Amino acid sequence: MASSYDLPNRTSSASSSLQKFSPPVLIYLKEILNNKRPLSAAQSKELGDYRPTDQQPVMPETFNAPSYTQEPETPRKPPNDSGPATMKGFFDYMASAEGDAAIAPEEQDLTYPISNYFVNSSHNTYLTGNQLYSESSTDAYKNVLLRGCRCIEIDVWDGESRSSSDTEEKPDQKKHRFWPHLHRSSSPRHSKKSPEKDSANTNKATSDDLLSLPTPWQSASSAARAEPRVLHGHTLTKEVPFRDVCIAIKETAFVHSVLPIIVSLEVHAGREQQEVMVEIIEQVWRGLLVKPPSGYFEQLPNPGELRKKILIKVKYVAPEKVSAPAMAEKAAKPSMRRKKSAESSSSSDSEDQGSEDAKKKKQSAIIEPLSALGVYTRSYHFKDLSSPEANVPCHVFSLSEKKFMDVHGSHGPTLFSHNRNYLMRAFPSGTRVTSSNLDPAVFWRKGVQIVALNWQKYDAGMMLNEGMFAGSGGWVLKPKEYRGQREGQNADISDQSQGDAIAHKTLSLSIDVLAAQNLPLPTGDKPGGFKPYVKCELHVEKQEERTGAAIEGGGNSSDGEFKRKTSTSRGIDPDFGGEKVAFSDVRGVVEQLCFVRFKIQDDEIGKDDLAAWACIRLDRLKSGFRFVRLLDAVGDLSEGLLLVKIEKSLA
Repeated sequence: MASSYDLPNRTSSASSSLQKFSPPVLIYLKEILNNKRPLSAAQSKELGDYRPTDQQPVMPETFNAPSYTQEPETPRKPPNDSGPATMKGFFDYMASAEGDAAIAPEEQDLTYPISNYFVNSSHNTYLTGNQLYSESSTDAYKNVLLRGCRCIEIDVWDGESRSSSDTEEKPDQKKHRFWPHLHRSSSPRHSKKSPEKDSANTNKATSDDLLSLPTPWQSASSAARAEPRVLHGHTLTKEVPFRDVCIAIKETAFVHSVLPIIVSLEVHAGREQQEVMVEIIEQVWRGLLVKPPSGYFEQLPNPGELRKKILIKVKYVAPEKVSAPAMAEKAAKPSMRRKKSAESSSSSDSEDQGSEDAKKKKQSAIIEPLSALGVYTRSYHFKDLSSPEANVPCHVFSLSEKKFMDVHGSHGPTLFSHNRNYLMRAFPSGTRVTSSNLDPAVFWRKGVQIVALNWQKYDAGMMLNEGMFAGSGGWVLKPKEYRGQREGQNADISDQSQGDAIAHKTLSLSIDVLAAQNLPLPTGDKPGGFKPYVKCELHVEKQEERTGAAIEGGGNSSDGEFKRKTSTSRGIDPDFGGEKVAFSDVRGVVEQLCFVRFKIQDDEIGKDDLAAWACIRLDRLKSGFRFVRLLDAVGDLSEGLLLVKIEKSLA
């Protein structure tokens, strides 16, 4: 049984390209070196026997930082393994991952059922922009998968028959705004592999696979068979073929991580097109689909058992009970079965329906072969938490953010208990037409595993998502008190609330903001006119979350509950003078589910543009003098660094 996962290497292209420290940063490093800014006891121990002396040479202004590759030929020893550290050893340390403000996530224990993990998730994955009129693209799927997403969504609708002229140019041949990310996302933060090699290998594999596919059956109504399409229904968004989406997923599903992905199908297609969906899925994802268990199961599998597997989340339909003679007759006449499926999906053939309601029910039904693809992730319509479906081991309830808040208010403790043992998905409201996001931390703190976000927009919600999943394989084990049992799950719903399950602490946090270097500029800005300041935000649990009262903002993504900012400086290598921002006696804190967000913004008239940011989970935030590695406004790792001194205490 697989028990652990080797995390992707977090070494960044930024660290390997760091050749010198900026003058402001260098000044503060010299002060630390000369003990003018004393190290904390913990960091002194971390540095071993380092003792600066007056005889040490002065640090040159252009210090050549070491190049940290993903797999160094000779692993570097920490300073305390080789006696007193040299000055170069100290600067090597500060330039390396050991000097980062964020602790790299530990290896995940993958032996718990999948309901015990938070899953990096995307909503309406196919869209490249807003929810009303942006384009759908296979590049959008590649982008999120290469960035670590493990749950993606496909909205499937009936396709139209294609003539020979339609095949001259495929819809996904047009380049989209995500195209550059496919190359940038191959940095070590996302993947160890070369994008050029990956592209060559995956393209070759795809061509071979397509050549080996059996010729699909064609509908009697058209020589060129219609295939399903992917789009946001009842909007002006453009479409992309369902087959192309499946191929894109296959090519990039297990580049960033070998841990399983969940494909959430929202099916609007008729029965005939659903048969085509099943055919495409079984062809393109051959060998990647999860096989049904041999008998009834009472516990979900663990992620380690599902490496390089695709879990399909689709509406569950109970298997039809058919007698043996009827089954034989049905198997002998497949063409009649298809004809009947096509007829049942047509709104004009209603004469044989008992009533209009019966006709609508038959039209909207998911066919059994498609439903059967949902093995451990079967979608059930949510009624309430006491319904029989709520005790089915493999059920998944999907709730909009508004519906979720209603359930939180009426059955808060039951909701929390349910999510210990069973999967739940929450997704943004349909009114978020600009692709804005909810606050995922509110939903994680209720135990929701799959919090689907609009990856089209890097707002506060996506930044918190980065803080949760950075450096992981896309599956993050819940805090111990949020987990269910490994085996022999108890289906009884307890009354233990979110507030009772885990100890809440009081936090005191202070951050001295010293200097920064290589800050990325907001779009259109020039270094001379750039006036940066640092905004620190603390995202912690609200009292209403524990009591079941209405949560202010309804779970909207927004600024942190506590926020402070520095004075304004100038340029891309600013000196912030060691200005202190402090958060004192903050109550109700659970380290694993609270976040510190750093934002570098340009001080302007009107709205201050975002230049760079970082988000770190509180339990991964190191104390001492550290570098915060910054991402740019669109979520790519930059060369920007922020030097800070962090003091953190919890009681």
